[in-house]
Amino acid sequence: MVIEATYDDRDGFIWFDGALRPWREANVHILTHAMHYASAVFEGQRCYNGTVFALEQHSQRLIESARLLGFEIPWSLEQINAATNEVIAANGFTDCYVRPIAWRGSEQMGVAAQRTKPHLAIACWHWGAYFGDEVLAKGLRLDIASWRRPAPYTAPTRSKAAGLYMICTLSKHAAADKGYDDALMLDWRGQVAEATGANLFFVKDGALHTPTPDCFLDGITRRTVIGLAKARGIEVIERAIWPEEMSSFEAAFLTGSAAEVTQIAEIGPWRFTVGGMGKQLAADYAALVRGQSRNS
Repeated sequence: MVIEATYDDRDGFIWFDGALRPWREANVHILTHAMHYASAVFEGQRCYNGTVFALEQHSQRLIESARLLGFEIPWSLEQINAATNEVIAANGFTDCYVRPIAWRGSEQMGVAAQRTKPHLAIACWHWGAYFGDEVLAKGLRLDIASWRRPAPYTAPTRSKAAGLYMICTLSKHAAADKGYDDALMLDWRGQVAEATGANLFFVKDGALHTPTPDCFLDGITRRTVIGLAKARGIEVIERAIWPEEMSSFEAAFLTGSAAEVTQIAEIGPWRFTVGGMGKQLAADYAALVRGQSRNS
Protein backbone atom coordinates (compact mmCIF):
# COMPACT_ATOMS: atom_id res chain seq x y z
CA MET A 1 0.00 0.00 0.00
CA VAL A 2 1.37 3.39 -1.04
CA ILE A 3 0.86 6.11 1.57
CA GLU A 4 0.57 9.55 -0.01
CA ALA A 5 2.54 12.37 1.56
CA THR A 6 0.49 14.81 3.58
CA TYR A 7 0.05 18.24 2.07
CA ASP A 8 2.25 19.97 4.64
CA ASP A 9 5.22 17.64 4.24
CA ARG A 10 6.38 17.48 0.63
CA ASP A 11 9.37 18.37 -1.46
CA GLY A 12 8.99 21.18 -3.95
CA PHE A 13 8.05 24.84 -4.00
CA ILE A 14 5.03 27.04 -3.42
CA TRP A 15 4.75 30.56 -4.80
CA PHE A 16 3.96 32.73 -1.77
CA ASP A 17 3.52 36.53 -1.83
CA GLY A 18 5.84 37.11 -4.74
CA ALA A 19 8.55 34.48 -4.28
CA LEU A 20 9.07 30.74 -4.45
CA ARG A 21 9.40 29.16 -1.01
CA PRO A 22 10.33 25.60 -0.06
CA TRP A 23 7.08 23.66 0.35
CA ARG A 24 7.45 23.04 4.10
CA GLU A 25 8.14 26.74 4.78
CA ALA A 26 4.99 28.11 3.13
CA ASN A 27 3.13 28.74 6.38
CA VAL A 28 0.72 31.30 7.89
CA HIS A 29 0.14 32.48 11.46
CA ILE A 30 -2.47 30.75 13.63
CA LEU A 31 -4.37 34.06 13.97
CA THR A 32 -4.75 34.56 10.24
CA HIS A 33 -8.17 36.11 9.64
CA ALA A 34 -9.07 33.60 6.94
CA MET A 35 -8.60 30.74 9.38
CA HIS A 36 -11.14 32.17 11.82
CA TYR A 37 -13.63 33.94 9.53
CA ALA A 38 -13.28 32.14 6.17
CA SER A 39 -12.04 35.28 4.38
CA ALA A 40 -10.32 33.34 1.61
CA VAL A 41 -10.95 32.58 -2.06
CA PHE A 42 -9.31 30.00 -4.26
CA GLU A 43 -9.18 28.37 -7.67
CA GLY A 44 -8.70 24.84 -8.92
CA GLN A 45 -7.16 24.30 -12.34
CA ARG A 46 -5.26 21.66 -14.25
CA CYS A 47 -2.09 21.82 -16.27
CA TYR A 48 -1.91 19.53 -19.31
CA ASN A 49 1.27 19.05 -21.31
CA GLY A 50 2.81 22.08 -19.61
CA THR A 51 -0.13 24.46 -20.16
CA VAL A 52 -2.80 25.40 -17.64
CA PHE A 53 -6.19 25.12 -19.29
CA ALA A 54 -8.13 28.41 -19.27
CA LEU A 55 -5.51 30.03 -17.03
CA GLU A 56 -6.64 33.57 -17.78
CA GLN A 57 -10.25 32.78 -16.88
CA HIS A 58 -9.22 31.14 -13.62
CA SER A 59 -6.97 34.02 -12.60
CA GLN A 60 -9.66 36.56 -13.44
CA ARG A 61 -12.23 34.66 -11.40
CA LEU A 62 -9.83 34.58 -8.46
CA ILE A 63 -9.51 38.36 -8.59
CA GLU A 64 -13.27 38.81 -8.88
CA SER A 65 -13.93 36.37 -6.03
CA ALA A 66 -11.67 38.40 -3.74
CA ARG A 67 -13.46 41.60 -4.71
CA LEU A 68 -16.80 40.00 -3.84
CA LEU A 69 -15.36 39.31 -0.39
CA GLY A 70 -14.22 42.92 -0.12
CA PHE A 71 -10.47 42.75 -0.72
CA GLU A 72 -8.08 43.33 -3.61
CA ILE A 73 -5.34 40.88 -4.53
CA PRO A 74 -2.16 42.99 -4.83
CA TRP A 75 -0.98 41.24 -8.00
CA SER A 76 -2.29 41.80 -11.50
CA LEU A 77 -3.86 39.21 -13.75
CA GLU A 78 -0.63 38.98 -15.73
CA GLN A 79 1.45 38.56 -12.58
CA ILE A 80 -0.82 35.79 -11.29
CA ASN A 81 -0.58 33.99 -14.62
CA ALA A 82 3.23 34.32 -14.62
CA ALA A 83 3.45 33.10 -11.01
CA THR A 84 1.34 30.07 -11.88
CA ASN A 85 3.65 29.09 -14.71
CA GLU A 86 6.69 29.79 -12.52
CA VAL A 87 5.64 27.43 -9.74
CA ILE A 88 4.74 24.65 -12.19
CA ALA A 89 8.17 24.93 -13.80
CA ALA A 90 9.92 25.07 -10.42
CA ASN A 91 8.29 21.78 -9.44
CA GLY A 92 9.14 20.14 -12.76
CA PHE A 93 5.56 19.29 -13.72
CA THR A 94 3.98 19.02 -17.14
CA ASP A 95 0.67 17.56 -15.87
CA CYS A 96 -0.60 18.67 -12.46
CA TYR A 97 -3.36 20.26 -10.44
CA VAL A 98 -2.88 23.92 -9.47
CA ARG A 99 -4.34 25.64 -6.40
CA PRO A 100 -4.09 29.44 -6.11
CA ILE A 101 -5.50 30.86 -2.86
CA ALA A 102 -5.86 34.45 -1.65
CA TRP A 103 -6.70 35.36 1.93
CA ARG A 104 -6.74 38.02 4.62
CA GLY A 105 -3.81 37.95 7.02
CA SER A 106 -3.25 38.29 10.77
CA GLU A 107 -2.97 42.06 11.24
CA GLN A 108 -6.44 42.32 12.80
CA MET A 109 -8.62 39.94 14.82
CA GLY A 110 -12.40 40.00 15.00
CA VAL A 111 -15.12 40.06 12.36
CA ALA A 112 -13.84 43.35 10.95
CA ALA A 113 -10.84 42.97 8.66
CA GLN A 114 -10.13 46.38 7.13
CA ARG A 115 -6.53 46.45 8.40
CA THR A 116 -5.59 42.97 7.28
CA LYS A 117 -3.09 42.45 4.47
CA PRO A 118 -4.15 40.31 1.49
CA HIS A 119 -1.90 37.38 0.64
CA LEU A 120 -1.60 35.07 -2.35
CA ALA A 121 -0.09 31.62 -2.69
CA ILE A 122 -0.03 29.12 -5.56
CA ALA A 123 0.71 25.42 -5.10
CA CYS A 124 0.69 22.54 -7.56
CA TRP A 125 0.93 18.77 -7.28
CA HIS A 126 0.32 15.62 -9.25
CA TRP A 127 -3.34 14.63 -8.98
CA GLY A 128 -4.82 11.87 -11.10
CA ALA A 129 -8.52 11.20 -11.60
CA TYR A 130 -10.39 13.07 -8.86
CA PHE A 131 -12.68 10.13 -8.11
CA GLY A 132 -10.18 7.41 -9.05
CA ASP A 133 -9.86 5.38 -12.24
CA GLU A 134 -11.98 2.47 -10.99
CA VAL A 135 -14.94 4.71 -10.25
CA LEU A 136 -14.60 6.48 -13.59
CA ALA A 137 -15.15 3.24 -15.47
CA LYS A 138 -18.44 2.37 -13.81
CA GLY A 139 -19.81 5.84 -13.05
CA LEU A 140 -20.32 7.71 -9.80
CA ARG A 141 -22.86 6.99 -7.09
CA LEU A 142 -24.29 10.16 -5.54
CA ASP A 143 -26.27 10.56 -2.35
CA ILE A 144 -28.75 13.40 -1.86
CA ALA A 145 -27.23 15.94 0.54
CA SER A 146 -29.22 17.27 3.45
CA TRP A 147 -27.46 20.63 3.19
CA ARG A 148 -28.59 23.06 0.47
CA ARG A 149 -26.83 25.71 -1.57
CA PRO A 150 -27.71 29.13 -0.10
CA ALA A 151 -29.75 31.82 -1.79
CA PRO A 152 -27.69 34.54 -3.50
CA TYR A 153 -29.06 37.13 -1.06
CA THR A 154 -27.61 35.17 1.91
CA ALA A 155 -24.02 34.58 0.70
CA PRO A 156 -21.63 35.74 -2.06
CA THR A 157 -22.52 32.73 -4.20
CA ARG A 158 -20.71 34.02 -7.32
CA SER A 159 -17.41 33.90 -5.44
CA LYS A 160 -15.30 30.76 -5.18
CA ALA A 161 -15.04 31.43 -1.46
CA ALA A 162 -13.65 28.94 1.03
CA GLY A 163 -16.56 29.39 3.43
CA LEU A 164 -19.10 28.24 0.86
CA TYR A 165 -17.46 24.79 0.82
CA MET A 166 -18.12 24.02 4.49
CA ILE A 167 -21.45 22.37 3.68
CA CYS A 168 -19.82 20.60 0.72
CA THR A 169 -17.37 18.89 3.06
CA LEU A 170 -20.19 17.91 5.41
CA SER A 171 -22.23 16.55 2.51
CA LYS A 172 -19.34 14.60 0.99
CA HIS A 173 -18.45 13.05 4.35
CA ALA A 174 -22.07 12.03 4.96
CA ALA A 175 -22.24 10.48 1.47
CA ALA A 176 -18.97 8.58 1.97
CA ASP A 177 -20.20 7.23 5.30
CA LYS A 178 -23.08 5.63 3.38
CA GLY A 179 -20.85 4.21 0.64
CA TYR A 180 -21.42 6.87 -2.01
CA ASP A 181 -18.78 8.70 -4.05
CA ASP A 182 -20.24 12.18 -3.71
CA ALA A 183 -23.49 14.03 -3.06
CA LEU A 184 -25.97 16.00 -5.11
CA MET A 185 -26.86 19.31 -3.49
CA LEU A 186 -30.22 20.98 -3.94
CA ASP A 187 -30.58 24.74 -3.64
CA TRP A 188 -32.60 26.67 -1.07
CA ARG A 189 -35.72 26.26 -3.26
CA GLY A 190 -35.33 22.50 -3.46
CA GLN A 191 -34.15 22.55 -7.08
CA VAL A 192 -31.20 20.49 -8.33
CA ALA A 193 -28.02 22.58 -8.01
CA GLU A 194 -24.66 20.80 -8.23
CA ALA A 195 -22.43 18.17 -6.63
CA THR A 196 -20.08 19.10 -3.79
CA GLY A 197 -17.42 20.43 -6.16
CA ALA A 198 -18.70 20.07 -9.72
CA ASN A 199 -21.57 21.09 -11.99
CA LEU A 200 -24.28 18.69 -13.21
CA PHE A 201 -25.60 17.76 -16.64
CA PHE A 202 -28.41 15.41 -17.65
CA VAL A 203 -29.23 13.78 -21.01
CA LYS A 204 -32.75 13.42 -22.37
CA ASP A 205 -33.93 12.80 -25.93
CA GLY A 206 -30.59 13.85 -27.43
CA ALA A 207 -30.39 17.15 -25.53
CA LEU A 208 -28.42 18.28 -22.50
CA HIS A 209 -30.20 19.76 -19.49
CA THR A 210 -28.27 21.62 -16.79
CA PRO A 211 -29.38 23.69 -13.79
CA THR A 212 -29.24 27.47 -14.15
CA PRO A 213 -26.27 28.65 -12.04
CA ASP A 214 -28.02 31.43 -10.15
CA CYS A 215 -26.82 30.41 -6.67
CA PHE A 216 -23.66 28.42 -7.41
CA LEU A 217 -20.63 28.76 -9.68
CA ASP A 218 -21.07 28.80 -13.43
CA GLY A 219 -17.97 26.64 -13.78
CA ILE A 220 -15.28 27.22 -16.37
CA THR A 221 -15.37 23.52 -17.26
CA ARG A 222 -19.18 23.72 -17.38
CA ARG A 223 -19.03 26.51 -19.95
CA THR A 224 -16.35 24.65 -21.90
CA VAL A 225 -18.49 21.50 -22.12
CA ILE A 226 -21.52 23.53 -23.18
CA GLY A 227 -19.40 24.89 -26.02
CA LEU A 228 -18.24 21.40 -26.99
CA ALA A 229 -21.82 20.13 -26.99
CA LYS A 230 -23.05 22.97 -29.17
CA ALA A 231 -20.16 22.36 -31.58
CA ARG A 232 -21.57 18.86 -32.04
CA GLY A 233 -25.04 20.25 -32.67
CA ILE A 234 -26.35 19.12 -29.27
CA GLU A 235 -29.08 21.31 -27.80
CA VAL A 236 -28.17 22.62 -24.34
CA ILE A 237 -31.03 23.68 -22.08
CA GLU A 238 -30.22 25.68 -18.94
CA ARG A 239 -33.23 25.67 -16.64
CA ALA A 240 -34.63 24.94 -13.22
CA ILE A 241 -34.60 21.17 -12.60
CA TRP A 242 -36.61 19.54 -9.83
CA PRO A 243 -35.45 16.27 -8.19
CA GLU A 244 -38.46 14.27 -9.36
CA GLU A 245 -37.49 15.01 -12.97
CA MET A 246 -34.39 12.84 -12.61
CA SER A 247 -36.50 9.74 -13.26
CA SER A 248 -36.93 10.98 -16.86
CA PHE A 249 -33.24 11.50 -17.63
CA GLU A 250 -31.26 8.83 -19.47
CA ALA A 251 -27.73 9.79 -18.41
CA ALA A 252 -25.90 12.23 -16.18
CA PHE A 253 -22.38 13.54 -15.65
CA LEU A 254 -20.34 16.03 -13.63
CA THR A 255 -17.98 18.72 -14.89
CA GLY A 256 -15.21 20.54 -13.03
CA SER A 257 -11.51 21.31 -13.22
CA ALA A 258 -10.73 18.53 -10.73
CA ALA A 259 -13.51 16.15 -11.82
CA GLU A 260 -13.09 16.99 -15.54
CA VAL A 261 -16.04 15.14 -17.18
CA THR A 262 -17.15 12.25 -14.99
CA GLN A 263 -20.19 10.10 -15.66
CA ILE A 264 -22.82 9.27 -13.04
CA ALA A 265 -24.39 5.84 -12.57
CA GLU A 266 -26.88 6.76 -9.86
CA ILE A 267 -28.21 9.62 -7.75
CA GLY A 268 -30.19 8.48 -4.75
CA PRO A 269 -32.94 6.19 -6.11
CA TRP A 270 -32.38 7.15 -9.76
CA ARG A 271 -30.21 5.15 -12.18
CA PHE A 272 -28.47 6.34 -15.33
CA THR A 273 -26.77 4.80 -18.36
CA VAL A 274 -22.99 5.21 -18.43
CA GLY A 275 -21.64 5.94 -21.90
CA GLY A 276 -23.14 7.64 -24.93
CA MET A 277 -23.13 11.43 -24.93
CA GLY A 278 -21.29 11.72 -21.63
CA LYS A 279 -18.49 9.50 -22.87
CA GLN A 280 -18.25 11.46 -26.11
CA LEU A 281 -18.07 14.82 -24.35
CA ALA A 282 -15.47 13.46 -21.93
CA ALA A 283 -13.35 12.47 -24.93
CA ASP A 284 -13.92 15.86 -26.57
CA TYR A 285 -12.88 17.64 -23.38
CA ALA A 286 -9.74 15.52 -23.02
CA ALA A 287 -8.81 16.22 -26.64
CA LEU A 288 -9.36 19.95 -26.15
CA VAL A 289 -7.30 20.38 -22.98
CA ARG A 290 -4.45 18.24 -24.26
CA GLY A 291 -4.42 19.74 -27.74
CA GLN A 292 -4.74 23.36 -26.63
CA SER A 293 -2.46 26.13 -27.83
CA ARG A 294 -0.28 28.09 -25.41
CA ASN A 295 -2.79 30.93 -25.69
CA SER A 296 -5.82 28.95 -24.50
